Amino acid sequence: VLLNHPSHSRQYGPPASADNPLDFSGVDVRVPMLVYVSREKRPGHNHQKKAGAMNALTRASALLSNAPFILNLDCDHYINNSQALRSGICFMLGRDSDTVAFVQFPQRFEGVDPTDLYANHNRIFFDGSLRALDGMQGPIYVGTGCLFRRITVYAFDPPRINVGGPCFPMLGGMFAKTKYQKPGLEMTMAKAKAAPVPAKGKHGFLPLPKKTYGKSDAFVDSIPLASHPSPYVAAYNTAEGIVTDEATMAEAVNVTAAAFEKKTGWGKEIGWVYDTVTEDVVTGYRMHIKGWRSRYCSIYPHAFIGTAPINLTERLFQVLRWSTGSLEIFFSKNNPLFGSTYLHPLQRIAYINITTYPFTAIFLIFYTTVPALSFVTGHFIVQRPTTMFYVYLGIVLATLLIIAVLEVKWAGVTVFEWFRNGQFWMTASMSAYLQAVCQVLIKVIFQKDISFKLTSKLP
Repeated sequence: VLLNHPSHSRQYGPPASADNPLDFSGVDVRVPMLVYVSREKRPGHNHQKKAGAMNALTRASALLSNAPFILNLDCDHYINNSQALRSGICFMLGRDSDTVAFVQFPQRFEGVDPTDLYANHNRIFFDGSLRALDGMQGPIYVGTGCLFRRITVYAFDPPRINVGGPCFPMLGGMFAKTKYQKPGLEMTMAKAKAAPVPAKGKHGFLPLPKKTYGKSDAFVDSIPLASHPSPYVAAYNTAEGIVTDEATMAEAVNVTAAAFEKKTGWGKEIGWVYDTVTEDVVTGYRMHIKGWRSRYCSIYPHAFIGTAPINLTERLFQVLRWSTGSLEIFFSKNNPLFGSTYLHPLQRIAYINITTYPFTAIFLIFYTTVPALSFVTGHFIVQRPTTMFYVYLGIVLATLLIIAVLEVKWAGVTVFEWFRNGQFWMTASMSAYLQAVCQVLIKVIFQKDISFKLTSKLP
């Protein structure tokens, strides 16, 4: 523990003086608790990379602070706007916000050349696609710059289902058994209020069996405190709050041990999902199919800033990892085609697009090679088009172009950025996407695991 819990009372800074011209007498100078966690890694135990680290941090933080919200940032990102957390939490505490699982901020990078030659900013995706999904069930989780409601990580259900948006409130759950209500926090609270408050350690306020969360009574006891207000919170809360005594610290070490997750639901039923390269997309998808929503938050100055890959090779390695993970989802039990009926229909289409876009490499190769065969054979493979076909083709292309221009203007993307994204898409389709398709097919057919190297970025 580098910095312990701040006191409940305000602590004001020193007034201005000859040595210090800045006046902090009216400024609360308390800082949050700061803990450095180094989890155990042991031979014979799969540490599950980033997903395993996130789950270990979730358990440790539950014992030390148990804050209702969790901010996820990659190691190469930093907070650029002091109001970022406040902006995200507003989506969690506003009207009808109890069904919001996470708030996703767009990724911004430094160290990118002025022309953004490798489309690192990816404005079409972050400012176009994610922002558009905000009108349905919400943007997907992209792995960093995301603020979570803690109880969603513990597999809680939302208090109600309304994923159709303000215009189509019944659309998201029209095929579900319960269109508007789903067993979740409200039902759990109703049962909790009807029953007497149990003694500490009974764990009656859990969406899954106790063994799913691991063999730590202290951690399981913290789950009701982070969830919706209930009699358990009043029973367990103390005036001093959670303390960092030796017993608590020892338990925090225990929940980050390599063998703690053995025979538990971590990585499968709760927490960040294991056994996939893109654990971020799957984790957000699991929340959406339960009926949770997400929100897109873009502020200026930018909330968080990270570093970009150092060259084209590293950028393509990054895209290869992402595209391979997307295809893994498509060939897994998390395929959005078979997701819950609580998933908004248009949200389902968005997830299908996310998990199948690398297949465009196959069609692009077909479009670029087949016409060239005419020069070898001397025969035009496709039937000679008629005048009406040219008219129809011109109308379709003009319509698509107009729609694309309107979309990028709506998203605030410049034409040059649009061109850069399209240019890099061609580069990635003929290289990283094609390699991803081959790797995933080999994995599916021969059951061979896929390994990747970390992306090198600017220091």
